[in-house]
Amino acid sequence: MKRAVIFPVFCLVALSLSYCTMKTDKPVPDELSVPDSTVTEVVEEVEAAPKEIIIEKELLYDQHTLADSYPYKDTTREFQWDKIRERLTWLESTQREPATWSILQNYRNKNGEAPLVRNYHRDSYRRIADSLGVERFQGVPLYLPADTAVPELYGRDGALVKHLEDYTNFIKVASVHTGKEWMVPRKYIETIADTVVFKKAIFVDTKNQNIATLEHIGDKWLVRSMNPATTGLHRPPYAQETPPGIFVIQEKKPRMIYLVDGTTETGGFAPYASRFTNGGYIHGVPVNAPRKTLIEFSPSLGTTPRSHMCVRNATSHAKFIYDWAPIEETLVFVFD
Repeated sequence: MKRAVIFPVFCLVALSLSYCTMKTDKPVPDELSVPDSTVTEVVEEVEAAPKEIIIEKELLYDQHTLADSYPYKDTTREFQWDKIRERLTWLESTQREPATWSILQNYRNKNGEAPLVRNYHRDSYRRIADSLGVERFQGVPLYLPADTAVPELYGRDGALVKHLEDYTNFIKVASVHTGKEWMVPRKYIETIADTVVFKKAIFVDTKNQNIATLEHIGDKWLVRSMNPATTGLHRPPYAQETPPGIFVIQEKKPRMIYLVDGTTETGGFAPYASRFTNGGYIHGVPVNAPRKTLIEFSPSLGTTPRSHMCVRNATSHAKFIYDWAPIEETLVFVFD
């Protein structure tokens, strides 16, 4: 197998769960998941530079494979290895010291509708959202440590947080983006087993419409697949973009049934669906009713966003992820 180029580390990662990304002039928001295309930048010095991240290609899935850069219409698209590397640097840095990890959970408001935040508005979908655009529906209330009467913001279902301290009715957590601490009611928290070490990661690039899977073996991160994907489209009142952030695979369904927009009528199913946030799944090519047989590939894959928050893949690649990525042990990084 031909080896990929070994890339240098471009940034230092803070020990307070912050990770650094490409520079931006936009302010750093204090939230658990970035609500738009803003990429959080938190660059702090640490006592010693983190270990160099070594990325090599050793594919386990080799169908529909894309090159590092490839033509698209009259331009070129690419895998943003610099951003992938930055996130892997952050991941390795945070896992050097023992930590307890948790997942924010409120899929379909199963843990109760979140209380109204202090400052809210109705977004373009006519749903209540906080000041950063994260919606109340399926949201998790985030309280300031000094004020647990009214929540300040909403966290996204599936978001990874660092579990800091237990209280009677709340759990203190830290944002993986900013290190900012929040109090979260216990019913919205799923604590991951202490034995879990995140060795598998999925990277979804909403700008280039591609997806890569990587696995930590020894001292290297091995690329297991490089494929086209189609992410969510901002199209009120039904379709939503795939939100950026760091999420955990929470649930798998061999067939995820979906409805015709605005009705209770079954529209079909998406095969080999792995859910990472709200109603956002990584899945295969949708099969519209009344058809029942699987579809391997769609010409729309890797082109422009058109999904309902989900990340569409070739069906065999979705099955690869379905079989390869264990629940509560696999991270999903969504970025642009």
